[in-house]
Amino acid sequence: MNVFLWIVQAVLAAAFILAGVMKSTQPKEKLQPKLPWVEDFSPGTVRLIGIAELLGGLGLIVPAALDIAPILTPIAATGLAIIMVLAAITHIRRKEPSGVAFNAVLFVLSALVAWGRFGPWGF
Repeated sequence: MNVFLWIVQAVLAAAFILAGVMKSTQPKEKLQPKLPWVEDFSPGTVRLIGIAELLGGLGLIVPAALDIAPILTPIAATGLAIIMVLAAITHIRRKEPSGVAFNAVLFVLSALVAWGRFGPWGF
């Protein structure tokens, strides 16, 4: 199970780091064709979401891999799960079911990592 959790952490980290870099570095106008929900938020909020995703993605791997405060790994997973709940709420309000489904998958994977790392397969 430990190897499986590492694989899930790596996949989640890649997804959140890529999404976070995109949202935190590109202007809102450039993001709108790919991410229509950004029109509902200020540029600063979109950038904040991107930074949170970027840091969460790094938090899934770096603390555990370097064995420096590895408790931060399940905390990062919990934070990302919360972000996915909030993202799903936004997609529900905007009537975007595909966005909700994507957020649900990321939520389940993040919650799995949080459960596994806080619980029986912690560091």
